[in-house]
Amino acid sequence: MRVLVVEDEQVLADAVAVGLRRESIAVDVAYDGDSALERTSVNEYDVIVLDRDLPGTHGDDVARSLVAGSYTGRILMLTAAGELSDKVEGLTLGADDYMAKPFAFAELVARVRALGRRAAPPLPPVLERGGITLDPANHTVERDGRTVPLTPKEFAVLEVLMRAGGTVVSAEGLLEKAWDENADPFTNVVRVTVMTLRKKLGEPPIVQTVPGAGYRI
Repeated sequence: MRVLVVEDEQVLADAVAVGLRRESIAVDVAYDGDSALERTSVNEYDVIVLDRDLPGTHGDDVARSLVAGSYTGRILMLTAAGELSDKVEGLTLGADDYMAKPFAFAELVARVRALGRRAAPPLPPVLERGGITLDPANHTVERDGRTVPLTPKEFAVLEVLMRAGGTVVSAEGLLEKAWDENADPFTNVVRVTVMTLRKKLGEPPIVQTVPGAGYRI
């Protein structure tokens, strides 16, 4: 999953981004509405966490622009106003969910993951393939009943591959979904991460390399 956090309170925005990355979610950050619209014009996001009270281009206008444009993901709107009328107005603007500040981070993660599932074709909450069981909510992986400890990035790559349902995912596709916009497209980080992931998953190898195309499970 790839998420854009749009929040003008930089400390809060960065804290949310760090927390989501620990959940193996790729995160980009924008501190104002104009930057958010610029990023959505070049990147595909499954979920946008959007502060409503942005300086410059207001969060309401960002939401309107996204809904009127080609954005196909989901919007979670944040605001300091928690009245029912504010929630109704936010949802009317095109938001898919609404949270009032302050909020519990665990709830934010749960809502982002729920919206991410709605942004993609329906899949079971726990993914199973080739003897591997991946539980995104509890951040656990097992192979044939054996717990497999993974880094957040290895977990993210495995989740992308399992969600692909056996189809090939290119290195560029993995970079797009499991890393943020700061990732170097010419780096070998994808190949190295897949290599360490294979080693941890054990024998027989489950992650296949398709020469010239990418990877699949």
